[in-house]
Amino acid sequence: MSAATTRSRTARTPRTPDRLCAEAVDLARAAAEEAAAPGTVGAYVEAVAEGDRVVTHFFEAEEPGYRGWRWAVTVTRASRAKNVTLDETVLLPGSDALLAPEWVPWSERLRPGDMGPGDLLPTEQDDLRLEPGYTGEDAPPPNSVVSEEMADHLDAEDAEIVSRTPSRGAIASVAEELGMRRARVLSRYGLHVAADRWDEAFGAKTPMAQAAPASCESCAFLVPLAGSLKQAFGVCANEFSPADGRVVSLAYGCGGHSEAAVMPKPPRPAPPVLDSMAADEFPLRPAKDSGSTTEPDEVFEDLGHS
Repeated sequence: MSAATTRSRTARTPRTPDRLCAEAVDLARAAAEEAAAPGTVGAYVEAVAEGDRVVTHFFEAEEPGYRGWRWAVTVTRASRAKNVTLDETVLLPGSDALLAPEWVPWSERLRPGDMGPGDLLPTEQDDLRLEPGYTGEDAPPPNSVVSEEMADHLDAEDAEIVSRTPSRGAIASVAEELGMRRARVLSRYGLHVAADRWDEAFGAKTPMAQAAPASCESCAFLVPLAGSLKQAFGVCANEFSPADGRVVSLAYGCGGHSEAAVMPKPPRPAPPVLDSMAADEFPLRPAKDSGSTTEPDEVFEDLGHS
């Protein structure tokens, strides 16, 4: 590796450039133009002494996307020689160069929702969120009477020794039936990280929970979790809630609370003053005692019928 490549990495003492190497500007420009694209080698910047009879010439790089970069051409000559030779030509960033962001491992760039169908997300062996689960490997052999820890205390303490112990296969089968036979389980750190993440998304400090009439703790749509997380979280089962199917904090709440309001009975309208649906009865003649008219006495006219 030449001095031009490592110049920016190590501190160097300023020194006087070699005269013949410093005068080889045309040689350095020709080397830079040969390595760069046509017309991208700009103005001459400076010459820097890298060592005894070793000088690096800098030219501005005018290539698109390389703002602040410079072509560095290192030349040198042998002791007592007058011919200057080319050592190396590289493109180096300047003090105000446009650089790519620092590389971040994929495990730190991954965000929730980035995984798609067919993607695999391996977990590290020493992941702090996980800890070894119960597999039955630590169970005592079938023929052992006591464990290794208790064997050291037999002489000092009175211990009740049983004649037979459950075999390793029996313990493993019971653990598998109870759902405990897993290679790794969540550690306390993993539980706390998950709880903080869920509380941030659906917790008491969200705007929805601040405006809710009550918390999820008293809601009938809350499905409790199992394990230690059930003390603070549950699953929402209200299809009209924004948290339907999500893990919510017991302090969370929304307008879809089961006891938010009691639906009132439909009001019964008052009877109408004028019933327009029924038929009104009107007499054809006024009543006799009304005094408005005088009806003649009944007269039977003889029409000549026998």
